[in-house]
Amino acid sequence: MKLTLGFSPCPNDTFIFDALVNGKIDTEGLSFDVKLEDVQTLNEWAQQGRLDLSKISYGVYPLIRHQYNLLKSGGALGKGVGPLLITKKEVRPTEYEVLQELVNNSTIAIPGINTTAHFLFSQAFPDAKQKQFMVFHEIEEVVVSGKVDMGVIIHENRFTYQQKGLHKVLDLGEYWENTTGYPIPLGGIVAHQRIDAELQLKVDQLIRKSLEYAFSNYPLITDYVKQHSQEMSEEVMRQHIDLYVNNYSLDLGDDGMQAVERMLQTAAQHS
Repeated sequence: MKLTLGFSPCPNDTFIFDALVNGKIDTEGLSFDVKLEDVQTLNEWAQQGRLDLSKISYGVYPLIRHQYNLLKSGGALGKGVGPLLITKKEVRPTEYEVLQELVNNSTIAIPGINTTAHFLFSQAFPDAKQKQFMVFHEIEEVVVSGKVDMGVIIHENRFTYQQKGLHKVLDLGEYWENTTGYPIPLGGIVAHQRIDAELQLKVDQLIRKSLEYAFSNYPLITDYVKQHSQEMSEEVMRQHIDLYVNNYSLDLGDDGMQAVERMLQTAAQHS
């Protein structure tokens, strides 16, 4: 049986799914039609119900939970892993109210309207209005060029922004952790409800086995991970994997689910 499966070309996702989609583990009769896309595209597709299985931002989960179920394995959730708000001109430490006014009067590039990055930014700066939504890997450059005043960066850009002379304004994940006490739900794996419950459970278990296989061979960076991360050094790939792939990726667990529920409650309150 073949299922459509979407995830990003980022090292954390290709690391998790490599063994599953490339026959390195027994997939128990399942095969996968893989769609590698940026997370905002996957979020939009999820709203359309296009794929059987997909990586999504938790920011879009409230909009799709009526047709997709959240799996326990394969996602990204943790502490110290959140998006960063950055700028070209260094911002000295200042009172939060002053910082809010500064951000509210700035143009900000954000990686997609339904991303977790936008959700977390909106929690910290609910009155900011001058937002421009774009693909995440374009954001550093538009801040460097001065086309926008600030940008919200995710993924490998956490490791490269300082090399380009950019400065951190606020760690949005840290803000979430400090205000809620929960780890940061970044992205999860969902299964469309047209797939029966038994098959969903089977896929969930296979994703876990795929990640366990990857962990057993780490720090090896496979060709599959490399071919989709051509502009990164292996060191940056490992930083990326170390940051976003952890025990929550194997199994959300009770505290992971509580963090997701807190995000859903917060989203409902602000909708």
